[in-house]
Amino acid sequence: MRGLSIVGAGHVGSALGRLFHTAGVFDVRGVLARSAASAAQGSAFIGAGTATFDVAALPAADVYMLAVTDDQIVPACATLVASRPLQGAIVFHCSGALSSGALEAARLAGAATASVHPIRSFADPAAVAADFAGTFCGIEGDAAALAVLAPALEAIGGRPVTIDAAAKTVYHAASVFASNYLVTVLDTALRAYQAAGIPADMARELARPLAQESLSNVFRMGPEQALSGPIARGDYTTVQRQQAAVSAWDAEAGALYAALVPPTAALAARKPR
Repeated sequence: MRGLSIVGAGHVGSALGRLFHTAGVFDVRGVLARSAASAAQGSAFIGAGTATFDVAALPAADVYMLAVTDDQIVPACATLVASRPLQGAIVFHCSGALSSGALEAARLAGAATASVHPIRSFADPAAVAADFAGTFCGIEGDAAALAVLAPALEAIGGRPVTIDAAAKTVYHAASVFASNYLVTVLDTALRAYQAAGIPADMARELARPLAQESLSNVFRMGPEQALSGPIARGDYTTVQRQQAAVSAWDAEAGALYAALVPPTAALAARKPR
C-alpha cells in the first residue's frame, strides 16, 4: 500500500485523509499543520498519521497531498521540496482555482504532479467523509500521478472528471456560477418581491417553485429548452420596462438585470424554434 503524507489539516485534508485511510487506499503516515494542536486534531479525525508542525519531521511517503489554501500551495510545495528528495513521488493539491502547474518545484524535483478538486462543500468534514459517494472530482496533471489518484478517488466513491489544466480558472468559475452567483440572483429576486410589499417568508415561498422548477428543467431538458419569460418570447418592451423599474428601485439590482440581458438573449437565440 502506498504511503500518504498530508500537508494541511483543515477540512479538506482531514476529510480526504479519513476517506483514504478508512477505505485502505493509502497508508496515512503523516499529518502536517501550522501548530501541534491542529496537526493532532487532524490526525485524530483521520484516525492515522504522525502529527507534526515541522516539515522535517513529516514522514516520507509515496504520495503527498497539499490540502492548504490557494495562496499557500506554491510556498508549501517549495518547503516540501527543500525538506526531502521527491524523485518518483506523487505530489498533488486540492485547489479548484489553480492548476497542477503550481507544483512546478515538485515536478522539477522529479515528482509526478496533479490537482484533485472534489466539487462539494467541506464545511462539515464529518458529513463529507460519511457521504462522499458520487462526488465529482476535477482532476488534471501528469499521467503517472493520475494513474494512481483516479483509482484512489474511485475507491472512496469519487467520480473523477478530467479537465483542461489551461482552463482551470474558468472551470472553477463554473462552480461559482452554479452555486455562489445563483444565490446572489435569488437574493435579488427575494428582495424585489419584498420591495413589492411581500413579506420575506412569503417571498421565499413564492420564489421556491419557480427556482426549483427552473433548475429541474435545466438538468432535465437543457438550458435552451428550460428558458422561459419575456426574452425567450422576444418581448423586449417588457424587458426595457422591467430594467427601468428595477434600476429605479435598486441601482445594483438594475445593473445586474442589465448584465443578464445579453447572455439570456444569446441563450434564447439557441432555443429550437
